[in-house]
Amino acid sequence: MILLPAIDIAGGRAVRLVQGDFDAETVYADSPLEAARAWVDAGARYLHMVDLDGARTGSPQSLDHLARVVQELDVPVQYGGGLRSIDAVAGAIEAGASRAILGTAAFADIDFLDEAVARYGKRIVVSVDTRGGFVSTAGWTETTTLPADAAIERLQDRGVRTFVYTDVDKDGLLGGPDLDAVCRIAAVVRGRFMYSGGIGQLADLHALAGLRQVNLSGVIAGKALYERRFTVAAGIAALSGEAA
Repeated sequence: MILLPAIDIAGGRAVRLVQGDFDAETVYADSPLEAARAWVDAGARYLHMVDLDGARTGSPQSLDHLARVVQELDVPVQYGGGLRSIDAVAGAIEAGASRAILGTAAFADIDFLDEAVARYGKRIVVSVDTRGGFVSTAGWTETTTLPADAAIERLQDRGVRTFVYTDVDKDGLLGGPDLDAVCRIAAVVRGRFMYSGGIGQLADLHALAGLRQVNLSGVIAGKALYERRFTVAAGIAALSGEAA
């Protein structure tokens, strides 16, 4: 299981929100490259980058930041936010994304999803973001009546094999993951998924590793790392199963 430091971009800076609230923003670095370099220097082997401006406007706004990170740092980056057309996905891949993360459009536009999967295969990741167990879209500003497990089943039927599962209710609060919910999602996913939401201490990573869900391939952490609740190295060790 891998640790993916999160770099959320708003206004050209690395920030973190609380429960997806754009009015509850904390700036942690003046540029995404500055944040990315810090995580890579600390030992990160993969980065998770989200264009918050793109998620809110519906089209990518930070591909230049993605390209700069990929060009200057020797680390793969998965990128999402505003990828709602095949041209937007192509732009992210061309800018250097190792994986393109789809959100809103994966649920709203089946033709687009099918084309993205057909063209890019395993490089397509769908983010299943939930509030109260139901899928949240449009930059977490709208919540649907679609349960997360049903959404994953539908997406798998269309060829999606990799997911990010985010518990928006816990995001940015550092209160720990809902382990029962993670197990429920693991029981549905036939491919692999990454978990995000509420990671606040090393014990949370040990708990996720202790679930021994073979399809849980990674954990995304942001605020806890920025606030030095644990280091990248310690997080990697925890997810590898090393004793606390």
